[in-house]
Amino acid sequence: MTAVIDKPVRAPRWWEAPTRPAWEEKPSRAGLAGKGIALSFACLAILFPLWIVVVTSLSSRKTIDEAGGLVMVPKDITFIAYKELLSGGQVTRAAIISILVTLVGTLFSMTVSVLCAYGLSRSGSLGHRWILMTLLATMFFSAGLIPTYLLVQTLGLTDSYLALILPSALSVFNVLVLRGFFMGISQELIDSARIDGAGDFRILWQIVMPLSRAVLAVITLFYAVGYWSAWFNASLYLNDQDMMPLQNVMIQLVQKQEAPVGLGQAIKTGQLSGLAVQMAVMVMALLPVAVLSPFVQKHFKKGMLTGAVKG
Repeated sequence: MTAVIDKPVRAPRWWEAPTRPAWEEKPSRAGLAGKGIALSFACLAILFPLWIVVVTSLSSRKTIDEAGGLVMVPKDITFIAYKELLSGGQVTRAAIISILVTLVGTLFSMTVSVLCAYGLSRSGSLGHRWILMTLLATMFFSAGLIPTYLLVQTLGLTDSYLALILPSALSVFNVLVLRGFFMGISQELIDSARIDGAGDFRILWQIVMPLSRAVLAVITLFYAVGYWSAWFNASLYLNDQDMMPLQNVMIQLVQKQEAPVGLGQAIKTGQLSGLAVQMAVMVMALLPVAVLSPFVQKHFKKGMLTGAVKG
């Protein structure tokens, strides 16, 4: 018999090595360093303007005059701008209006969106296909600004806080995301609840919504940020300055370059600068979003991606 001699296995050359997808490659040190540098620059580009706004709002008039405007290095820190703004007057009233509109509007929008999405997620519901097609059409076609204004005026909603809620109460995109998430819930679970005698509202409240906390948290944040940041509806439908929300007051401050009425003698005595007041109002407008976002951040991946993919 002829002995079979095993040939040594030769390592593949670099041009013979099988290629792998980029996401399977182990990141190199240079790649990790590049990502770290890029993320650092991105964070700096976001945080640096916020830093200037906060520091300027906490600066005295003397410091702002010495800096020639916006302040980058904190010096002579004072909270007089926030004290004067929160002591009553136009800004305090506008902040309260924005908070109430955001709370009521978010609750109303979430109620309508959840009910609409749940109905559209059930294939046997009455007219769900035609309603879905109608909603999808509104994402690409709209009546326009003038018909919308005439409709709001005809309904008697001008100079009313309902004009800040009803025209933008429903977002078709949010409804589609909720619908996609609801469709991913096991049909057997819903059928077993029906066998036990549960109705649609009980199924929605006790089964569907507890299983959809992630997407509900994300959509709630979307609606809340939308209502809090909205200014166009107020400028279009409200004529009374005392009814203006915080965002509109902030725009007026930036455009007029002056402090609102009711700040007391702080500006006259030179203790407070109009620029510090403007920056303080901006901080007040950004603070709620900055505080709430970290608590909802963990739900973004599960809520948005799952709802979008399953839809």
